[in-house]
Amino acid sequence: MITINEVTKTYPLGKGNSVTALHGVSLKIKKGEFMTIIGRSGSGKTTLLNLAAGLTRPTSGKILLDGTDLWKLTDQQQSHMRSQKFGFVFQFPSLLPALTVQDNVILPTVFGKKQEPAQMHERAIQLLKKVGLEDKLEAYPRQLSAGQQQRVVIARALMNQPQLLLADEPTSNLDEKTELEIMELFRDLHTSMGITIMMVTHTRQLVSYGTRAIEMANGEIANGH
Repeated sequence: MITINEVTKTYPLGKGNSVTALHGVSLKIKKGEFMTIIGRSGSGKTTLLNLAAGLTRPTSGKILLDGTDLWKLTDQQQSHMRSQKFGFVFQFPSLLPALTVQDNVILPTVFGKKQEPAQMHERAIQLLKKVGLEDKLEAYPRQLSAGQQQRVVIARALMNQPQLLLADEPTSNLDEKTELEIMELFRDLHTSMGITIMMVTHTRQLVSYGTRAIEMANGEIANGH
């Protein structure tokens, strides 16, 4: 599904200095996998995720989605691809406070192909049922717990029926009990929907929820392949 081929990412620091976050990394993510990427802060795991999502341009190397080089696409083509093929779950919920839970979930459809309003609302309701929040349709983010907000984010990420769900430390802002509940939800979504998941975490205990794991260290893959 995604092929990362000899990718290096270097960030300029000014005055001729730079830091290399990734050193010639190669990796293949297969359709239907639940891949976890573990590593300490600064290991390059989030950079790797952002490169796979086409959010960051590699300094060298190639990133292919189903054989297509992401960085040979126009900006418009990249934006369309991200909105239709990728779903994103980040550490902090980033819900719009002025919108209800249901409207937050519907939001990604604004940037995709047009759908009938009734169809969009029905899909949002079904997704909120899937994440256990069917009773919170008209609630606002401020009325939800941190775990409930993250469930809304997951439902929103699935709204456009993406092929790949990318999650960057999705449980690090949660207590242990809620963290496990969210991970069980990820595992259920992977099993029941067959969606491919690529998740970054610094918590080694969460690796068991995935089907495959790699460990990053000093910008390289230290374990796994």
